[in-house]
Amino acid sequence: MRLMRWRGEDLIDRLDDVIAVYGEAMGYSVQLLQTRRGYVAGHTRRESFQAVATLDEENNLLGFGYGYRGSSGQWWHDQVRNALKRDARKYWLADCFELVELHVRPHAQGNGIGARQLHDLLTNAPHRTVLLSTPEAPEATSRAWRLYRRFGFVDVLRHFNFPGDDRPFAVLGRQLPL
Repeated sequence: MRLMRWRGEDLIDRLDDVIAVYGEAMGYSVQLLQTRRGYVAGHTRRESFQAVATLDEENNLLGFGYGYRGSSGQWWHDQVRNALKRDARKYWLADCFELVELHVRPHAQGNGIGARQLHDLLTNAPHRTVLLSTPEAPEATSRAWRLYRRFGFVDVLRHFNFPGDDRPFAVLGRQLPL
């Protein structure tokens, strides 16, 4: 396995693979995944965009992650901003790296891929804070939750519902640098 830094063009070149990994990891329907293609491609043009990918020996995508500087006018940023109290907004969103996606194919999970991807992304993020959202789950049984807690993420919002998704999400954050 090898971890690689990706530019936006690299992610777009492997967009089919990225969407496949995303779908496997999140359990989303094919219809939903098709709508996400445009969003993911558009994210590559955001300020401070950075991405990582983990490939196996045959160049198959095992996992990926990316994020960028959050700012007003971006859908996720605005949803979270509107849900936070004023002081929390100022602290968490003033200079924030939004970790938009971090996924590993289910068969490859448990091998440290997500941790390496997360470490690389956060080590290189030139921001004061990082935020992410993840579906609510029992922390003891969720690999994602255990990973985020191990990296020092704390609760910012819990049981938050984003428009268009019935599942409750948690918004987690931590101060940077690592």
